[in-house]
Amino acid sequence: MPKFFGVSLNPVSRLSPTEFEAAKQEVYRKERDGSVSLFVPFRGRIAKVRIDPIKESTLIKGAKLFPIIRSVNLNVKASIDAVFMKQLGSVLRLAFRNWRSKEVGLVVLHSTFLVLRTLLSVYVARLDGRIVRDLVSADGPGFLRGLGWWFVLAVPSSYTNSMLRHLQMKLSLSLRTRLTRYAHDLYLTKAPYLRYYRVGLEGGLDGVDQYITSDIASFCDSLAALYGNTMKPFLDMFIFTVQISRSLGLLGSTLLWGNYLLTASILRAVTPAFARMAAVEARLEGEYRGGVARAGREAEEIAFYNGGSTERDILWKAYSRLMSHVNTIAKIRIAYEWTEDFVIKYLWSAVGYCLISIPVLLRPTRHVGIQAQGPLADGLLRPNDSIASRTEDYISNRRLLISIADAGGRLMYAYKDLLELAGLTTRVYTLLSTLHAIPSVKEFADSEHSIRLDNVGVSVPERKVRGANVFEADDAQNHGLNGGLVEPLKLTIRRGEHLMITGPNGVGKTAIARVIAGLWETTGGILSRPSRGAKGVFVVPQRSYMVVGTLRDQITYPHSYADFKASGRTDEDLMEILRRVHLAYLPEREGGWTTQKEWRDVLSGGEKQRMGMARLFYHSPKFAVLDVECTSAVSTDVEGLMYQHAKDLGITLITVSHRPSLIKYHSRLLTLKGDASGSWTEQQVGTAEQNLSMDKEIAAIEANLAEVKHWEARIKEIAAELGVSVKLPKLD
Repeated sequence: MPKFFGVSLNPVSRLSPTEFEAAKQEVYRKERDGSVSLFVPFRGRIAKVRIDPIKESTLIKGAKLFPIIRSVNLNVKASIDAVFMKQLGSVLRLAFRNWRSKEVGLVVLHSTFLVLRTLLSVYVARLDGRIVRDLVSADGPGFLRGLGWWFVLAVPSSYTNSMLRHLQMKLSLSLRTRLTRYAHDLYLTKAPYLRYYRVGLEGGLDGVDQYITSDIASFCDSLAALYGNTMKPFLDMFIFTVQISRSLGLLGSTLLWGNYLLTASILRAVTPAFARMAAVEARLEGEYRGGVARAGREAEEIAFYNGGSTERDILWKAYSRLMSHVNTIAKIRIAYEWTEDFVIKYLWSAVGYCLISIPVLLRPTRHVGIQAQGPLADGLLRPNDSIASRTEDYISNRRLLISIADAGGRLMYAYKDLLELAGLTTRVYTLLSTLHAIPSVKEFADSEHSIRLDNVGVSVPERKVRGANVFEADDAQNHGLNGGLVEPLKLTIRRGEHLMITGPNGVGKTAIARVIAGLWETTGGILSRPSRGAKGVFVVPQRSYMVVGTLRDQITYPHSYADFKASGRTDEDLMEILRRVHLAYLPEREGGWTTQKEWRDVLSGGEKQRMGMARLFYHSPKFAVLDVECTSAVSTDVEGLMYQHAKDLGITLITVSHRPSLIKYHSRLLTLKGDASGSWTEQQVGTAEQNLSMDKEIAAIEANLAEVKHWEARIKEIAAELGVSVKLPKLD
């Protein structure tokens, strides 16, 4: 069975319509050996693709290749230095795993065609000279033979050129697949790493989507193109120089190599810092892309605020910064390319004319063909062929020199490409080194039937990766906050003891939920809770996440279809869950369980929140953390029914909310006061103390209501003085 990039391909098999639909829904299947079988539908058939995930041991070994480099040399001059070579070497060791990998085979095959193309170019140059010689000497049969060989060589030459482009594309795609798979497995790691969640705050790396998508693709394209753009010209220059040196002699060869050194010195002196410019351009491109993605992601909220013009201004500023940088690069390239063209095209041409004159002006005339003046069959004498000989030498040498000039030009251009590759290498290395540098979250103690916070502090995670972003490596700001939000908590939540967390905005209610969920590390103390997984602690976030997939997937997430089938559940069980959240009409309205839509846009705010509760009922965990206002768009009666059903399922609720109406579904109340010290109080719901607290709150509300008439009279007095009319709302 063929295997590439850790992927094995099975022959395409034909299935019945029922099996075909089932395979489309299943998408992939986890095998016993840890691999994943991916089902790819095509014209009524299913191709089974086996994918071997990257092992954890491989990721651990990869971390040694990508240590954080805090001092990155991106000065105004070119950065082809030891840092770049270290970064490039690390990425290449990841891309080329071993000598038996497909990437190595593509490089070897590509190199073979490069050598073949160069040898064919030498033969074509020599044949070109012979054809012109035969034409000048009026040798018809020789001319026709040369023309025949010309067409013979045209076939492998054309095929070689096409294969070079094809192999370059294949190499780029292969490298991109290798690096992207590694980045995906490293980025989308589960607990206790959660790198996809922590890379922004703790890793200090913004715009990760730009790094993983555009930067890796650009790096692979640049690397594959650079190999062809350096190897081919290098081979051309070496082989062509050896060939032409036979005609130029020692003096011509010395002048030729002197020309190479002079050209390289001139161009190196005037080369701008293309590495830094490429890296900055990639960063600005990422900021612009992020702005466009944000506008699409938050389209409804922006529309509610009618903020289209403001978002347009924000996008335009990001685009203007990008375009300003691109224009700056274009202006810098004008002077560089002017110098480059002058040196390579005109200086090299002048040197070429001088060199090809050496065999003609400084060496004895060489006669080719039949030089004797003997009689011919018709009694005529054969003319001296010295002119044809000189023409042959001139045409062959000129073609070789033109090829050398072209190869030299491409080598000089390749130096510029190498500088741009340096910037892209820095971006890819920064991504991988930052992801590797993020440490795992400190694991909690396992407790099957309770959640216990023993003197646990709650604070915003600080930035743990220093120098990850080369553009902010020396910037001391934005390194994260480490101030405590809440005083150390001493709290035990046993099963059946439903807890409500309340308090003003911004005092750390959601932070406590993140600590309990295992997203944030605790600041001291010991956290004990059930093991990770949907059956232990399940969180219903404030913003309902709608996964890409079928209607069924919205309920079972994060379970796949295979997990759903393995659980023994049926669609009727899911329908019962939808009835509990008053969404039983969805399958009929949307076209069935297998319908795939953009559910984020299809479902209303209340429907999305109820779908979040449906997931909770499907997984039926021991503990459920209901984040701030995760049911705020649901009517009070339906909200109460869902809370009561969760309790009936044996789910212990930990609710973060402001609304007093939810207190009755809980047995304990944790109140964050919101003062500077982060103090908190805990009390039982229904006790005299808690009732007294509620009585005080009711008394304060009644006191405010008693002053309503006074303030209404005052408003009328002010309106009369201003000469305006006001309409006061009526209080029921």
